[in-house]
Amino acid sequence: MPRRLHYGPARVPSRDSPAAAVDALLERGLSACEIDFEGRFWMDYEFAADFGRRCAAADIVLSVHAPLAGFMGHAERGKKLNMAVGMLDHSAGIAKAAGAELVVFHPGFLLGRTREDAIAAVVEQLGELRERLAGKDRAVPFGIEVMGRVRELGSIDDVCEIASQLDWVRPVIDFAHMHATSDGAFLSAEPFVAALEQADAVIEPGAPFHIHFSDIQFANRNETKHLPYGEGTLRAEPLRDALAQFDRAVTVISESPTPESTEAIKEILGA
Repeated sequence: MPRRLHYGPARVPSRDSPAAAVDALLERGLSACEIDFEGRFWMDYEFAADFGRRCAAADIVLSVHAPLAGFMGHAERGKKLNMAVGMLDHSAGIAKAAGAELVVFHPGFLLGRTREDAIAAVVEQLGELRERLAGKDRAVPFGIEVMGRVRELGSIDDVCEIASQLDWVRPVIDFAHMHATSDGAFLSAEPFVAALEQADAVIEPGAPFHIHFSDIQFANRNETKHLPYGEGTLRAEPLRDALAQFDRAVTVISESPTPESTEAIKEILGA
């Protein structure tokens, strides 16, 4: 019977070799991993293909987090947009080589526009990106992440609206970010269920939820930093209880800053 819940870290645990990375995941009983390109591209296609084969054999699902500058919805066309397209293109190429479930990226910024205009720009530029990726045979699914800035683009409503217009884009629910922007409201299963219901309505049948989770510090309804589990107020039990109400597979990525925190969340989720 296929595993319903895959769980793992937001960083590849070893850059020495694909074998070392998979061994490190298996030693910790982890079944997912997000390839971390937020800072820079450090993995080449050969590493990605070998890592992907080894992970597939071990029932470890992969995702790719694109560089932070790889966002869509630029207000002006030019160097920054071209650079972002190149980053997302390369991320998709690595994802294809590794057999990753999706490429996670950030939704961008309002940049003085209305929310509607910013979302329209994101959708338009993603459509252009998709044509480019299709021409290179790397048109993999993308995941647009809920952000932790209360006055910027990237709420659960924003990402679900974008995903509803593009059948290859899924919402990535970051519950730490949502806990921050709600001023700490994610204390029971109910708000988790509500967010999952929104995502469930726009994700194609058969595709998993993709979730980021960690404890979080925040101020003025904006995230400040990820915390070791137990130092803030976000807990994994409500997430576990909420997920049990949905008939959909799920990948949970821990963005906790310590291995001990990742292990603590893993035990609660039953992963």
